[in-house]
Amino acid sequence: MTDVTSDAAATRLRRSPLHERHTALGAKFAPFGGWEMPLEYAGGGVLKEHVAVRTQVGVFDVSHLGKARVSGPGAAEFVNSCLSNDLRRIAPGKAQYTLCCDDATGGVVDDIIAYLHADDDVFLVPNAANTAEVVRRLRGAAPPSVTVTDEHEAYAVLAVQGPRSADLLGALGLPTGHGYMSFSTGSVAGAELTVCRTGYTGELGYELVVAAEHAVAVWDALFAAGVDLRACGLAARDTLRTEMGYPLHGQDLSLDITPVQARSGWAVGWDKPAFWGRDALRAEKAAGPRRTLRGLEAVDRAIPRPGMAVYSGDTRVGTITSGTFSPTRKQGIALALVDTAAELADGAEVQVDIRGRRATMRLTRPPFVEPSVK
Repeated sequence: MTDVTSDAAATRLRRSPLHERHTALGAKFAPFGGWEMPLEYAGGGVLKEHVAVRTQVGVFDVSHLGKARVSGPGAAEFVNSCLSNDLRRIAPGKAQYTLCCDDATGGVVDDIIAYLHADDDVFLVPNAANTAEVVRRLRGAAPPSVTVTDEHEAYAVLAVQGPRSADLLGALGLPTGHGYMSFSTGSVAGAELTVCRTGYTGELGYELVVAAEHAVAVWDALFAAGVDLRACGLAARDTLRTEMGYPLHGQDLSLDITPVQARSGWAVGWDKPAFWGRDALRAEKAAGPRRTLRGLEAVDRAIPRPGMAVYSGDTRVGTITSGTFSPTRKQGIALALVDTAAELADGAEVQVDIRGRRATMRLTRPPFVEPSVK
């Protein structure tokens, strides 16, 4: 992520309906997926924001995430024939992590949360930069009875994450007792919203989907609820998700990185008769991928970054896709695509080229930090 350096650059970016609240909190902004979003806040920074989520509660504005609705007779069946996971595994009122794959190659166009409201109503939350492409592909395949609507700017999304997240929402009278990947409805300050037990941090958490015009009222209510919380930016969201080994599209998943390579096969309904990329992915699974996503933890004092080369002896065996300093572990951690032909087991030591210096790291299986909830 790169800082916005000029007003001219900022005018080309979309802004969250909470932009003024972020400015008042001294946010440092950065462009992300075509949006100008808070990277971190004054008086805390990434470390304190990260720790707040691991120990108390933090709130993220993730309104840049896409929103699309697939509706009409047969909408759920249609979505299930396109996206990777099996929507038949869940009932209305549940959400599911799934993938939009390229039909020819199996590469990942985007990873998505699908909210199943009813057989004729599926709400999708893709990533910001990929929303238009996901909508384009769905519209191109939809039967006449099904409508695909881009609702990207119609809703705001707030992620309330941390061990005390239920206390915070409970203080506002919002539902908190529903299970992981399920959602319910409630109201705050007269605004109706959806409360889903999801998140990207590994902690107990909820994501609130509310009409954009009510976002400020909900944000203000959260901060007035009497529970000690901290506003958190996208930099802390990145360190938190990396500690969990959660993939980020564009780095750990992409059109060039399939779910088989990224070890995301659990999000594929392998026995479904149809979904985009089915044939390519089944063939790759059967043959075995040429590379797989692995975890790395630093042995030396080193902070790995995306794009750095991974070596076993003198042989290059992989590339870092995500890398950062873990505030919880107090060491460098990374995800890397490693050649399967290298036959490296967990625990094996490799070297990462960090600006011309070889740093030793150890292969491991994420998560790097045990999540507080299963």
